[in-house]
Amino acid sequence: MGSGQVTEQLDWNGKKVTVAGLGVSGIPAARVLHARGALVTVVNDGDDERSRAQAAELEAEGITVRLGDGATLPTGTELIVTAPGWKPDKPLFAAAAEAGVEIWGDVELAWRLRGPDAAPWLAVTGTNGKTTTVRMLASILEAAGLRSAAVGNIGVSLLDAVLGEETYDVLAVELSSYQLHWAPSVRAHSAAVLNLAPDHLDWHGTMEAYAADKGRIYEGNQVACVYNVADEVTEDLVREADVEEGCRAIGFTLGTPGPSQLGVVEGILVDRAFVANRQKNAQELAEVADVQPPAPHNIANALAAAALARAFGVEAKAVRDGLKAFRPDPHRIELVEEVQGVAYVDDSKATNTHAAEASLAAYDPIVWIAGGLAKGATFDELVQRSAKRLRGAVLIGADRALIREALARHAPEVPVVDLDRTDTGAMSEAVREAARLAAPGDTVLLAPACASMDMFTNYNKRGEAFADAVRALAATGDA
Repeated sequence: MGSGQVTEQLDWNGKKVTVAGLGVSGIPAARVLHARGALVTVVNDGDDERSRAQAAELEAEGITVRLGDGATLPTGTELIVTAPGWKPDKPLFAAAAEAGVEIWGDVELAWRLRGPDAAPWLAVTGTNGKTTTVRMLASILEAAGLRSAAVGNIGVSLLDAVLGEETYDVLAVELSSYQLHWAPSVRAHSAAVLNLAPDHLDWHGTMEAYAADKGRIYEGNQVACVYNVADEVTEDLVREADVEEGCRAIGFTLGTPGPSQLGVVEGILVDRAFVANRQKNAQELAEVADVQPPAPHNIANALAAAALARAFGVEAKAVRDGLKAFRPDPHRIELVEEVQGVAYVDDSKATNTHAAEASLAAYDPIVWIAGGLAKGATFDELVQRSAKRLRGAVLIGADRALIREALARHAPEVPVVDLDRTDTGAMSEAVREAARLAAPGDTVLLAPACASMDMFTNYNKRGEAFADAVRALAATGDA
């Protein structure tokens, strides 16, 4: 597997480890380390009812928990293991730096705890498309007869994957920029950066810092660094990476591929990277129609997944079979229903402008339902690029005025409905207004370009509200 797969066997007995944060990564990390003999103290900013219940469970197992103070470094700390969401400028980390204490994330911990025969990682990051690409990749690997799983930021803990009883041939790993920031020694077999657009800048501080953390995924790659030909920054990150001897840069493109690229020719996904004589030859992998939905950005996801699978030696037939078998998660460009010739599509997962632009590029003409929490985003570029596709727009949520103003500047002819309500019936009204603006052949597209928490618990609940409103519309025939 190359030197990147060597596992460091550590002696945890009596080691004083501070775990930063209760939650989906902190609690398992604390338990894993405690089981290995470490002296674990969990620190947590919050001191609410849920935190106290979690703390009581851990303390019953012999783990120390300190609630309401996540800023002070416990005496004698030799290592910090942090939840990925904790920002780098936390006082705890400043104290650790001053004391010369190393900081790992849960991904770094999982990497260090792998056994000597651990499965290699095929890793994916990017601003948008990570989860879909990783799930496509796992589907392809399974179609090839390999024992695999989609893990990481996707919701399946890497600690569970590397320490569980099940053995794998290879893991399809989704990594966020937060996780990569705290994972200095992770070395993937091959990795992909799908795209880069401004996101999480409140956490990273600058776009440069965000890009640098994404680029960490390429460090030490053994076979392939997969980049997006249409996104030059991803190729720049490959150039800057320190990789193993013989590792190749592999591009993916929606156009005709050059040598060492995967791309699309006359409706066929083709490989000119992992073939003999790539100057002249190409291998057919699948048809565009095999990818659901066949929207441009989803074809890009499929090409990235195929590139990683091919880097691992997967045959072309398994790429086709895996892509055919794959179905996206809910709320990712999901056709809810067609009502009186109008398609209603739920892409509630499009929580930033980059994702919304990709979604809008897949349809024409569109009645666009957008709005929510902007998280500091601006919308001029998105509206400029998408204006010609818009039949109308219905705006909801706290920061809808930002989108309305961008529409007024760059698409003044597009009719806009501005809904000044945030109650549970707001989505129903938004769907009814969209239906009023739409004509047969149009698509009503929920691609909010904003986070959901101003009106909904999460983007899933927002998507469900949209789907419920569309089904109610279909039932009444009132469109």
